[in-house]
Amino acid sequence: MDVLYRSGETQQGTLTYSPRLVSVDFQGSLGSMSSRGSFYNEATSAPPDVVTWTGNVSTHAAEPRRRNLFLQRLNEEEQENSTPVNNISGGRNDPQREIHDEDIVDYLDNGVEYWTDFSKVHYHPQSLYELGGLWMDSQQFDSYGVGRDAFSWDLRGEEISERLRFFVEECDHIQGIQFIVDDSGGFSSVAADFLENIADEYRNTPVLLYAVRDPGSYAIHKSQKQAISKNLHDAISFSRLSSLCKLIVPIGLPSLSRSKASALLCIEDQKPYHCSAVYAAALHSISLPFRMEALGPSADSRNVLGAFDVNSIVQMLSGQGRKNMVAIMDVAMPAPFMIGRQAEQSLLRNLQPLTPEIAEDVEDLQAVESMTIHGAFGTGGHRAPISEVKDMVHAAYENAITRPKFCNLSVALCPLPIPLPFPKIFRSVVGQHGELLGTPVNGSPLRGSLDVHSIPMAGRLRSSSAVLPFLENRLGNLRKFGTQQGAVGAELVRRWGFEKDELEDMGETLSTVVRELDPHLQVSSDSD
Repeated sequence: MDVLYRSGETQQGTLTYSPRLVSVDFQGSLGSMSSRGSFYNEATSAPPDVVTWTGNVSTHAAEPRRRNLFLQRLNEEEQENSTPVNNISGGRNDPQREIHDEDIVDYLDNGVEYWTDFSKVHYHPQSLYELGGLWMDSQQFDSYGVGRDAFSWDLRGEEISERLRFFVEECDHIQGIQFIVDDSGGFSSVAADFLENIADEYRNTPVLLYAVRDPGSYAIHKSQKQAISKNLHDAISFSRLSSLCKLIVPIGLPSLSRSKASALLCIEDQKPYHCSAVYAAALHSISLPFRMEALGPSADSRNVLGAFDVNSIVQMLSGQGRKNMVAIMDVAMPAPFMIGRQAEQSLLRNLQPLTPEIAEDVEDLQAVESMTIHGAFGTGGHRAPISEVKDMVHAAYENAITRPKFCNLSVALCPLPIPLPFPKIFRSVVGQHGELLGTPVNGSPLRGSLDVHSIPMAGRLRSSSAVLPFLENRLGNLRKFGTQQGAVGAELVRRWGFEKDELEDMGETLSTVVRELDPHLQVSSDSD
């Protein structure tokens, strides 16, 4: 369920499902999408009469957003597809009115403000939920307390739950729920209420939660009060959300552009359009095994290997002896060639984290990993067969200095398609099919969907003690600003609706996770 932000008016949401999997997303963004799930084709309904008011009523309505070039093209294509050929006059057949792909790419790269500016999806009417009456912008909707004040589950929760229930009942068998939330502001509180309801209503259904944020959420705050509020928000948000799911994956670096994950990309951090493309590509790859057709133990497939469901990945990463519900996400975009000994080393080296605040080069003998590779190149520049990828990954771990306790591998031949609205973020050494070129392409230093049609991808989820700094920062801030005697943020969290004993329970839960992962604490506990 994608919950969108609509400046000064409403917040909206979408929900999608496959026959066995429901995806729920909470994020902030403004768009031109109707709450009934279609673009621009619904007349604005008149507001209901206020029966307790007998005076004059004036209505102030904002002008609808104009369609950008990409949405204009989509609209024209739909009209052409729905109109008999002999009735077509003008339209895109008129050279003066034709919208060129190059113009669309340039416009999107410089003009995208909201995710609906580049969405090609027609949403089901039940997918969208609109939160009305929130007269604030996304900068003001910036803390757990604001979200709690703005949304009352008692008043609106049943309506949201009914929409989720509709899609769950459409599933022949629900394997799990993927939940995506922008946890940097007020949507964290809304999502926590929703997750609490899901936990009550679907007790045996595992929830895999991705907590995603853009680089803008890491902006340095001007005042100490704002910094304390942000630190407390991060601590409480993570504590609440992680307690309501089986596995949580924090995603979103302070600067994606300067990260090792962007070695073959050119990202502008101030453009969520760029960052969201990378994170969406990684999520697509990681979740690919959920969408593979499960094959029997004796079945032989040349196209896919390693299908599993949400519950399997949750048990794999959080239930292998050590109880750790926090996973790290890594990505190689594009993935390297699967040829020769050099490829064995480059595969693991190119997998770089999208999870913030983690330690590098950590030797963790209890680490558990799940890797997905699809569309990789092998010998002769052709797509590498499943067996070749499998052997290469095995050799890479055999020759690695540190290796996990267990690694699951999923492989597919299909690459990641790069559709027209994908941003222009590839460097000039990336070829048409995602292959790495020996020499850069002459001309533009950046390449987009008109130049790169698909890319090989490698993604990895891992349970590792490398996530300790992330956890320790949140635990430390919760204690420093919330629970210690005379904590400067005690009154703030009280206004957010949390008593001290609740914060202490959150702190104890985080302490337990840290003790599970910290080898020094484990040694001291054993000696005691």
